Parts: sequence; C-alpha cells; structure tokens
Amino acid sequence: MSHARLVITAVVVEGRSQAEVARSYGVSPGWVSKLVARYRAEGEAAFEPRSRRPKASPNATPSEVLDQIVALRESLAAAGDDAGPETIRWHLRHRHGVSVSAATISRHLHRSGLVTPQPQKRPRSSYVRFAADLPNETWQADFTHSRLSGAMGVEILCWLDDHARFALRVTAHVRVTGPIVLQEFRHAIALHGVPTSTLTDNGMVFTTRLSGGKGRNAFESELHRLGVTQKNSRPNHPTTCGKVERFHQTLKKWLRAQPGRPATIAELQALLDTFVAHYNHDRPHRSLPDRSTPAAAYRARPKATPSARGSEAHDRVRSDHVDKAGRITLRVNGRLHHIGLGRTLVGTPVLMLVHDLEVRVVHAATGELLRSFTLDPTRDYQPTGAPKGPTRRSTPQS
Repeated sequence: MSHARLVITAVVVEGRSQAEVARSYGVSPGWVSKLVARYRAEGEAAFEPRSRRPKASPNATPSEVLDQIVALRESLAAAGDDAGPETIRWHLRHRHGVSVSAATISRHLHRSGLVTPQPQKRPRSSYVRFAADLPNETWQADFTHSRLSGAMGVEILCWLDDHARFALRVTAHVRVTGPIVLQEFRHAIALHGVPTSTLTDNGMVFTTRLSGGKGRNAFESELHRLGVTQKNSRPNHPTTCGKVERFHQTLKKWLRAQPGRPATIAELQALLDTFVAHYNHDRPHRSLPDRSTPAAAYRARPKATPSARGSEAHDRVRSDHVDKAGRITLRVNGRLHHIGLGRTLVGTPVLMLVHDLEVRVVHAATGELLRSFTLDPTRDYQPTGAPKGPTRRSTPQS
C-alpha cells in the first residue's frame, strides 16, 4: 500500500484527525490536508503519480522558435547542407536574430525524432586537427569523380585553402591531367595570389617523386619557379589531405540534393559555381571559429606569401598579448627582443608573422596590421619609431 493510501485510509476510514495522522507518519499537516481534499474531489485518481512539471515556464523556448528549429533542420538537410545543432544555432542567430543554445536545439531535435543515434561513430574530440595559421599558407588540392545524367564519368578538381577552408577553384573535366592541374593552379593564383606551399597526394598529375626519377612535371616546375614549397602526403595516408577530402563529401552531398543530374560538363560546372558561392559566402563552417563562413575567415588575416629566400628562410607564427608597457616579446637566435606597440594596445591579443628578420604584427581577432618592420638583432628593444612628445619646460616662477 502506498504512503498516500495509508494516510487517506487513516483519516477517511479510521476517522483519525489529520494532525494526529501527520504526527504518526512523519509528514506535514498541510500535505495531509491537501491529499485528503484531492481524494474527496477526485476519488481513486488521487493515488496516481503526478508530474512535478511547473504550471508555467517563463524561460521556456517559445513554440515559434521550436518550429523554426525543425524548419531549418528540414530545409538544410534537403539542400544537402550540414544540419547539426551548431549550424542551426548559427542560422538562428545570423539569419533570424534569435539566440538559442546548441544544447536546447539538440534536445528538441531528439524529442522531435529528427536525430538517428550513431553510438558507433567516432567522437570528434578524438581527432587531432592541424590547420595553417594564415590564408594562402597552404593550398590543398585533389580531384574526385562524378557522373553526368548519361552515366558518363567526369572528374572534379578542387583547390582549397588549408587555413580558412575557402574553395579557391572547383572545376569539372572529362579527365584531370597534368596540363589541367597547371592551368587551374594558374587561374587560382590570378584570383587569390601565390600561396606559400601546396599539399597534395602523390598522383602523377601533382608529382613525379614516386615515378623513378623522371624529373619535375609541369606543375612542380611552376612551383619551383614561383618559390612555392611542395608538400605531398605519405602513400596510403589520405587523412593528410583530410580537408579537401572532407570538402569532396560536402560537395557530393550537395550535388545529390539537386533535382536531376547535369547532362553536360557545362551544366555541371554551372552547378559547381553555384555551390562554391554558397559554400564560401553563405554556409557556416563547423571547423571555423564562431562557425564563420570560409570567405570571412579567408579575409580576416593577411595572406601568407612565398619565401623570397627560398626554402632556407625561417617562417613562424607567434601569439602574444601586449603587456602593460605596450610591448610584446620575440626570441630570435636565442635572444629575447622587446617590440614596442604603444600603451593604447595594452592587453590586445596579437600574432607575429615572422619571416627571418621581417616581422608583421597583426590583431589576432580582426587581422588588422598593427606594425611591420625589420628586426635589428643587435638591439633588445625594437622601438615603435613614433616621434617623442614635446619636451616639458619649467614654468618661470614669479
């Protein structure tokens, strides 16, 4: 017998007073009174468990926002875009001016039956991620396969910036060849500048290093001429070029969501151009800070450039905060140097882009160039070069 039934039986059947029953069972008189009143009003229903949910929830997410979450989930999925809680949160904030936590969105998606559990899926936290510090520091390239409506196979060549995941050049071809790689690389350079390095697999269109000493191909010769460092993944390690491989998945998912297959290379290229514009400028990227778009990330910092001294030059990026004296520090050849930026920037997070003795200091959040100079290795302090203020003169005493 439940505790509630014992209390009601003692009062209603045995005729004991509510105060006495409360003392006997160690409960409050108010609870006994409420329980008896409920029994007299509802009968046996009074013994059923009751929800403890409050009658009003002032902080509950409005129903119209919950409807927007479901609508965004369905529209993003139908368009072949990422439709996870963080992406929906980004769209709500930037497109609809609504702020909702990703946890709230996730709970509502689960309650609505819109999430398929995948317990076997490897958690994202287990991956070790690498990314270039600056735009144009590294370009990844690879090609993937697709089909036209007549079952004709085609290949899509993709160039991707490693830092911003910005799609630099995406083109369709009957077959990707060495001359096409060189041609599209030059097109990408004309649009976005010369990168510091490239990262590709060991396909013959990119390198001949595994072909038994046949010398450089046209693409490798172009890289050498421009002073661009060529990097290649180890054989059978596709994760080295993981960003462009993941880009291929995103591209193909989007293409599958389009109505019908293109019939010609020209039609496929038109679709690719539409996707690139959407991917770069409209679609938030889950691997970028604050889910920004690749275009925003690509513009946020100065672009890296090839080393003028070739591969012997030393390049690095250092993070720091401006101290109370308006300075930051940089160690060169084992010696610590202090660099003046001014007291107005105290506490500002900065990045130092170092190329041998050439130093550029940029704002870490906005990418604004704060100072550019050639470091003097003979001096501990590198002054700002700003003119000193007027000399104070003593006021003549009367």
